Amino acid sequence: MTETMRLTAAQAMVKWLAAQMTEDGDRFVEGIWGIFGHGNVAGLGEALEKARQDFPTWRGQNEQTMAHAAIAYAKAKKRTRAMAVTTSIGPGATNLVTPAALAHVNRLPILLIPGDVFANRRPDPVLQQVEDFEDGTVSANDCLRPVSRYFDRITRPEHLLTALPRALATMTDPASCGPVTLAFCQDVQAEAYDYPVEFFEPRVWRIRRPQPDPREIDDLAALIRQAKTPVIVAGGGVIYSGAEAALAAFAETHGIPVVETQAGKSALAQAHPMNFGASGVDGSAAANHLSEKADLVIGIGTRFQDFTTGSRTLFANPARRLISINVAAYDAAKHGALAVMGDAKAALEALSKALDGHGATPPDPALRTAWLDAVTDHCRDRDRSAGDRPTDAEVIGAVQRATGDDAIAMCAAGTMPGALKLLWQPSQGGYHMEYGFSCMGYEIAGAMGLKLARPEREVICFVGDGSYMMANSELATAVMRRVPFTVVLTDNRGYGCINRLQQGSGGAPFNNLYEDCNIEQQPEIDYAAHAAAMGAHAVRAATIAELEGHVAEARERDIPTVIVIETDPSEGPGFGEAGHWWDVAVPETGETDELGKAYAAYLEQKQRQRLVN
Repeated sequence: MTETMRLTAAQAMVKWLAAQMTEDGDRFVEGIWGIFGHGNVAGLGEALEKARQDFPTWRGQNEQTMAHAAIAYAKAKKRTRAMAVTTSIGPGATNLVTPAALAHVNRLPILLIPGDVFANRRPDPVLQQVEDFEDGTVSANDCLRPVSRYFDRITRPEHLLTALPRALATMTDPASCGPVTLAFCQDVQAEAYDYPVEFFEPRVWRIRRPQPDPREIDDLAALIRQAKTPVIVAGGGVIYSGAEAALAAFAETHGIPVVETQAGKSALAQAHPMNFGASGVDGSAAANHLSEKADLVIGIGTRFQDFTTGSRTLFANPARRLISINVAAYDAAKHGALAVMGDAKAALEALSKALDGHGATPPDPALRTAWLDAVTDHCRDRDRSAGDRPTDAEVIGAVQRATGDDAIAMCAAGTMPGALKLLWQPSQGGYHMEYGFSCMGYEIAGAMGLKLARPEREVICFVGDGSYMMANSELATAVMRRVPFTVVLTDNRGYGCINRLQQGSGGAPFNNLYEDCNIEQQPEIDYAAHAAAMGAHAVRAATIAELEGHVAEARERDIPTVIVIETDPSEGPGFGEAGHWWDVAVPETGETDELGKAYAAYLEQKQRQRLVN
């Protein structure tokens, strides 16, 4: 007879999660972020309180930002560990839609456990229940279906016997990795069931390393031998695979330069001689020159997003071939690429062996040197008159000078992602960007999750005033938990990045900077006072020199430091030959000369788009 253990479904879920291990002996799901409401406090809340020594619970300030912290943790751990998030039903659950989409786009594991309505339907409609007039099985949690890699609704306690293993199988599979939602009916959470004892035995989850098909490797090796100007586009899959050293060795051995996506930046240190910098819309002059001339483009672990490809105009050589090495068939086949299915590290090692020492002619190193010299000059501190605000590039330069090789720059939205990709010069692993979903409000919570995952490294969070205003409350959580990181808050009085895009697309300044909004009183927000009110150490920097000093001092604290500096909203990160075209639709008709010129330029660029390989 099978030995059983009588537990509530919530108790069983927590007990099972606590027993799921990595090969290193850690819990795969490190713990759970939770905000309790009537949909989860009596069931999961009770179970988590009883298991608090074996499976930690952390309280956040907002469901969305709790999930952002969990996602940043998983990203920093290269998808080898994850966190869970639980919410009540209704608005608590729908607050998870944005981070679920973020994790889905970025292929990052997170376990979402929102409460759900009563499975028995006796008290329908319960508080916060969304009623579908045509489908009685629908709840608010169905909003999470399109942004979950696996979705299940737990309407019976025994459903956990299949749902939980499926959840972890999804989260640990490199090809299907992403958010999992287990909508947990609140009455079922409290219902008892006789679970098999063996269900709770510890289990080790391995992250697979799918091997590429030897035939595909041979095809790619033949193309590399024929190529005269190949280039590698390094994406986030290089980092998740742990293939950084393999990429460096491959590039050096075979003379193929590397350019970077947002997710792949810092797979190679900027100091590596084969790293030619950022690719695409927010790319370097050196990287984009190589990409435009390349006759063979080898994507490794990238989904070839529009910023990487310059909206399909960057790889302009008429003779070029496109290759995509990826664990996911969906990503590998994009743009009609020749797909090489497999793990990045395994594919690079197999490909290097197949090439048997063959080397392309490496690009002129002067191209890279000239670019880095231009970056240094662009980011230097300039003499400014009183009231003349510094640029974002000068801010980045100051932080770069004030930090060491252990610093990780992180950001998510606005001007700074493009500026950092273009200008930040990281050591290996010194860059953390959420730019798949470009989610405003990720920054503060993400910095906390990043620091929890990488406590040995200095974390610098770059955030604009617009993004800070959207989501800043986890700053209080970081203070309570003594999680130190440095926030560099650039105040340009509005949405400076989109304001420039608006004008670049032929529009008039409107509704982005505060001065262009339909308001009578310009807001004068004291961000330093606001951050200090949540317990952070907060200061203002009047000059670039002061900023450098404040960044250096922040390393000595055990709480977050927020440094506020006013910046010029008119200047973007690009300069000289940097950057590339981005397809942003321009109105076909309008009443201004600016709009007409912008549309003409738009049509000219569209002619360059390559829609098939």
